[in-house]
Amino acid sequence: MFAVKNPWILKSTMKMNKECPVCGQPLDIEVGFYFGSSYVSYAFTVAVSVATFVAWWVLVGFSLYDNRVWYWLALNAFILVAFQPYFMRLARTGWLAFFVHYDKNWRTTPVQPLERTNKDQENNW
Repeated sequence: MFAVKNPWILKSTMKMNKECPVCGQPLDIEVGFYFGSSYVSYAFTVAVSVATFVAWWVLVGFSLYDNRVWYWLALNAFILVAFQPYFMRLARTGWLAFFVHYDKNWRTTPVQPLERTNKDQENNW
């Protein structure tokens, strides 16, 4: 799906192939299609934050009388920044999987042409 396999090469993190190299499924569904993946990425970051909060609470604990909450915030921020390229790719993959359904006969069934692509408007942000 992505042009470069390593998500931590930041210059090419979000560069995608025009179509799947295996099955030929077009990956450029329509203009702005992947904007919705930001909601999925947000859900991942909230889930990781809740998981680190619960893990910190169980393992270290929180107190009003010291700075442990700031240490958790720093650790959580580091984890979120470090894994953000992976979360963005995972969110795009999940968003695509939600709208493009898997065809178990993909080897014999031809890929349907896209209806809502507009090459003239593709880079007009």
